[in-house]
Amino acid sequence: MNIENQVLGLIKLSEYIKEFLAKDSADYNDHDNEFESLLKRSEIENPWFTMENQKFALNEWTQLLTQENINNWIGNYSVSKASKRVGLILAGNIPLVGLHDVISVVVSGHIPLIKLSSKDKRMVPFLLEKWNEFSGGTVPFEFVERLENFDAVIATGSNNTARYLEYYFKDHLNIIRKNRTSAAVLKGDETPEELQLLAEDIFRYFGLGCRNVTRIFIPEDFVIDRLFESFTGFQDIINHHKYANNYDYNRAVYLLNRDLFWDNNFVMLKEDDKLFSPLSVINFSRYPSLDEVKSFLAENEGDIQCIVAKEELGLDSIPFGEAQHPALNTYADNVDTMKFLEVV
Repeated sequence: MNIENQVLGLIKLSEYIKEFLAKDSADYNDHDNEFESLLKRSEIENPWFTMENQKFALNEWTQLLTQENINNWIGNYSVSKASKRVGLILAGNIPLVGLHDVISVVVSGHIPLIKLSSKDKRMVPFLLEKWNEFSGGTVPFEFVERLENFDAVIATGSNNTARYLEYYFKDHLNIIRKNRTSAAVLKGDETPEELQLLAEDIFRYFGLGCRNVTRIFIPEDFVIDRLFESFTGFQDIINHHKYANNYDYNRAVYLLNRDLFWDNNFVMLKEDDKLFSPLSVINFSRYPSLDEVKSFLAENEGDIQCIVAKEELGLDSIPFGEAQHPALNTYADNVDTMKFLEVV
């Protein structure tokens, strides 16, 4: 019965968020004002969490949390008959990035012990309280500063942090996530509309997510200007002070080092084989053969969250513009969280 109430609560939560997002601020009631104030506090505490990006993330969850999507997702897994305590160390690089883990633990029949990221400490508690309210008090969760008395753990951190976490939790069932990023492979005949969708994959959330594209593979005869033309819809990103600081710093470094780079005054393109690029920079390389690209992607599979490309290239890829629209059964680091929770 709990799972039925929890699913119903998720659907009501989705409707609640959708109604809030659809309203003009002049039509807000007290609950709406509370929600809006929460988002404003989040942005003040973490300037990367702009109102636009927070509301984008919230809207994504309204698209995911439908009766059909939830049933299709959890219908592939079994619910635990014995609730276990699952520690969650949440990331905070983009808004609500840890919510999927929390929902997964709850609908698996377990109790999440949640250590929030200091960068995202407002929205997750607020939405969990609402979910519990809409579910008739059937959603268990605890917020903790230190994980104790747990049966398993799911933790996200940098590559350096992950080494510490792997050692610390070596005697427990665990999923330890590390840094990942995403790549795009261009065939060369992409339309302006497709390249504009690629810009969304690059710039949404300022490029801070593991699903943001930081490396592009282009054919040898591809004209770089086509990329800059497709990026213009995001030119206002330079007005964000933290992003601008990164842009100014990286540009200064390249100039001092006399590095070759292309610049359109809000993002730089640099010919570089590295998969990861600094914020405000996109690495690219020209490929003579698609086989070389496939070899690189295979060799760096452990660092790649997703690949954006046309289907006809024959890669394990998603379409342009879809990087920031993961489904409920899309898992971080490509590790099936729900399968893991079945054996906890």
